[in-house]
Amino acid sequence: MLLFAVFAIGAVTSALLTITRRNPVASAMSLVAHFFMLSGLYLTLEAQFVAAVQVLVYAGAIMVLVVFVIMLLNLGREQQLAERGNAIRVTLGTAVAGIFAVMMALAVIGRESGASALHPQAVTIGTTESIGQSLFTQYLFPFEAVSLLLLAALIGAVILAKRHVKEEA
Repeated sequence: MLLFAVFAIGAVTSALLTITRRNPVASAMSLVAHFFMLSGLYLTLEAQFVAAVQVLVYAGAIMVLVVFVIMLLNLGREQQLAERGNAIRVTLGTAVAGIFAVMMALAVIGRESGASALHPQAVTIGTTESIGQSLFTQYLFPFEAVSLLLLAALIGAVILAKRHVKEEA
């Protein structure tokens, strides 16, 4: 429970840092920290595979793309990006933050209903073995159909790219 609270506070803090930083790179790095906090939350819920995918896919691959886009856009001049109507945004943001704070306070002081207890098989549900078992037994046909669809899309992209190269030559 203590680890969950630490990761939850870290996730909320890093999310707030993500949306409040003026520097886009600092905001992106706060988002990486948020992804790691979410991974820790998944680990406290006994979902090891989802935690590993969270780190590999989101904190790794997606954030590299986000940082490349930030660098390509050259967002160095925040003063020119400032918009009018800051008073409305500040008022609306304060109202939303107040509503969120009330909801969080109600969630913290509310009584437990027992619905938050983990499933009896929670230890085996989030593992790579159980996901692979269901993927290759119960969901074998959709898995193979998606793989064939992706293969066809890849072949089509290669053919279109080759055709474009031949036309230029």
